This record gives sequence, C-alpha cells and structure tokens, in this order.
Amino acid sequence: MKSTVIIVLGEKSIAIARQIQTIISSATIYGLASRTKTADRQYQKFSETVSELFSQGHPIIGICAAGILIRSLAPLLSDKRAEPPVLAIAEDGSAVVPLLGGLNGANEMAKAIATALQVQAAITTTGELRFQTSLLSPPAGYRLLNDDHQAKIFLADLLAGASVQLIGEADWLRESNLPFADDATHQIELISATENLEAIASKLSSKYLIYQIESIDHISSTGKVSIIGTGPGAAKWMSPEVKEILEAATDFVGYKTYLNLVKEFTREKNIHASDNRVELDRARHALEIAMGGKSVVIVSSGDAGIYGMASAVYEVLDQDAPKWNQIEIHVAPGISAVQAAAAAIGAPIGHDFCTISLSDILKPWEVIEQRLAAAAQADFVIAIYNPISTQRQWQLTAAKELLLKWRSPNTPVVLGHRMGRKGENVRVITLAELAPDVADMQTVIIIGSSKTKILEIGDRLSVYTPRKYDY
Repeated sequence: MKSTVIIVLGEKSIAIARQIQTIISSATIYGLASRTKTADRQYQKFSETVSELFSQGHPIIGICAAGILIRSLAPLLSDKRAEPPVLAIAEDGSAVVPLLGGLNGANEMAKAIATALQVQAAITTTGELRFQTSLLSPPAGYRLLNDDHQAKIFLADLLAGASVQLIGEADWLRESNLPFADDATHQIELISATENLEAIASKLSSKYLIYQIESIDHISSTGKVSIIGTGPGAAKWMSPEVKEILEAATDFVGYKTYLNLVKEFTREKNIHASDNRVELDRARHALEIAMGGKSVVIVSSGDAGIYGMASAVYEVLDQDAPKWNQIEIHVAPGISAVQAAAAAIGAPIGHDFCTISLSDILKPWEVIEQRLAAAAQADFVIAIYNPISTQRQWQLTAAKELLLKWRSPNTPVVLGHRMGRKGENVRVITLAELAPDVADMQTVIIIGSSKTKILEIGDRLSVYTPRKYDY
C-alpha cells in the first residue's frame, strides 16, 4: 500500500495531524496553501488533490467534514476491493469515521487513531461490530479463497442466526465473537500454503469459506530498488510517478547534490549520500539495502536512463545477478536536460537528433571523435552532455573543430545552463562562437543540423528544426 496522506484545510488542524503522524510515521501532511503554513506539503485545490491521491492508491485521512470527502470521491468509486482507506476526522479530533476501504484496513486504521485521540472509532460495518472481526478482509498472512459473492452470503447467514464450525486454528477467528458450534451448517477451514488449490476448489461455497495461510516468504516485503530522474531541477518537471515513488520509499541513495533536490520527501527517512564518482558502489549499496525488504530509491537528476544511475544498477546486476534475484527493479523516466533546454528555446530537436557525452572518463576520446564525426556526417542535431570541466578543458574545442568539417560556422547552437535551477539561462550562439568559456558541466549544448533555423518573433529568439527534410 502506498504512503498515507493527511489532508487539512486550515492551520488549526495541523496539531491533530501531527498526533496522527505519531501513529503513522510515514504519513505526509498536505495543507491548503492559502490557509496553512506548517504542513509538510501544500496544495491548491482540495477536490482535485484528493481525487488524484485516491486514484493513485494513497490512504487518505481528511481532517474535515465527511461530506467534502464524499463529494470529491463519489465519481471515482467502482471497486471496493481496490479502493484505499479513506477516513474523516473532526477538526477537534472528537470523531474518527472510516468512509471507504473497509476491505483494505480502514477500520483498523480508524481504531488505532481513535485510541491515540482517546475517542471511539465510528465503525459501521455490521459484521465487524457483531463478530469483532472481518471475514471479508482477513489479517496479513491469510488469503480468502472464496469470491466476494459467496463470502457476503456466508456473512449474511451468520448475521441471521446461522452458526459456524472452525476447521483448523487461527487466533483472529478463535478470539472473535463468531457463533461457533460443532454441529454448524457453515464451515470455515484453514489450509496451508502448500495445499493443492484445485483439490479444494469444489468445497468453496456460500456455506464453506476457506482461508489459505500464506508462507512467510510470500508475505514478507520484497525489497525494491527504483531508479528515478527528478528532471533537470524544477519541481514542476518531476513526474507524478516519480513523486509516488519518493513518497513510498524508505531509503534514499544518491549524490548529495541530487538528494537535496528531493529533501521534501526525505523527512524521517534513511538517507545514504555519496560522492559523484562512485556510481557502481552506490548501486551495489542500494541493492544491499533492498535485500532487507526496504523500498530504496536511487536519485538521479534529469532522466536516470540518460547518463544516469539506471545503467550503473544494471551493470552491478550483470556482474552478480543471482544475488539480487529477489529484488524488484524499476526505472522511472524523467525529463532530461536536453528536453528542458530545447523546450525553453523552441523546437531544435524537432527532427532526428542524438546525444553524445564529451567525458572521456568511461570511454576513450577516439570513440567520442568517431561518434561526433558520424553524427555530423549524418546531419543529426547533436546534444552534447558533459562538455567541459575543471579537469577537461580541451575537448570542447576539439569537438567544435571536428564538427566544422561538416557544419557551417553559422549553425545555430543552443546553450542550456542549470536548467530548472537557480541561475537557469538559455542562449543562442553560432558554432563559430562555441568556446570553452561559454559552458561548464551544468550546460547542455544543442548543435543544430544543416536545416536548423533561428527565428525572431518580436523580441523573442527561437530555434527550431523543421519536421520536413528537403534538400
């Protein structure tokens, strides 16, 4: 289940929200921007925010009237087995009402919060009130094999006076108020994880419920490593998927500069910062953490699959793959620096383009020269990453001289500096003007093709590459 969100409408509700965070430490407090100052995160529109979080599967605790939650979520209701818990809590903490997600732990969450607030949870589920347990939503480690229709009829029969025989043992059933009897017409059976399900399928009915006891290996949390790209820097360029991953993560691994870009998500989480040139060590460390069942996120800027950490993780997996077989690996895309720079100036990569890094740390300069020459001869727009650093001063000039063999000195060149961060700057020069002093490691350079044009619209300068390629 994804991380819990506590959503409030005013600053007065923050105190109750903080109390709830003592019960659910991973919960994030969302406050209405115009009325709150100390929330963990802020939002602009209540209904849109609640609807988006619900659709993403986040449990929602609204410190507000039940009505506003109901009106916001009513159009989204379809499958009660899939819906996350939704609770309404009075602003003064005097009432805790589970509204949705009874099959996914809403009642249990309500009881825990009510105990902390020293009030009674308003549980309205008839079966749970009568029998002090939920047959349709068993605790972790047990799986109901019957379908919903059979289970509902079974429960209705018990509420109407039928008794039940328990075959097997489970504390959560034996300690309930279910009407047990040896000569009952209804049965509940518990079977092991190794039982042949086909052999017992014929038993399943509205008078015979079967719960399978899941193995420890199955129910224990499998470790996960997510490699994400935050975008070039601005929060607006971070994808909804990446935000979900960051919210759900237990551990954050990455270069300390990149971890600072997501610090709003790292509160009370484990942070593992490292230097910028230890990518393989960083990847291996993340995998080792995930072996303990943790949800680990490796943070890259831009897109993690473009000169980022995704490749480093797969290099480690390739070296000793069997060791990491139980870990789930997920790569989430991000907006790259070249996309951000291109969008800021127009559409210079509107036709075929490629990306080439001038860093010769991991590949020889001879290979870089071959690729530059091939791309230039093929008339690609070329996005250059890592153009220059304090240790590498000559490569950019060498690349320019090579490109001038096939490109006009007047070829448009876009310089995108610190995209999405403080000090962002995008400007246009020509290939003849390209020199080491116009760029650094935080600059992405876009070299136009023979068809790329500079366009003046009023006082604005734009660059684009036509979609149609005419000679």
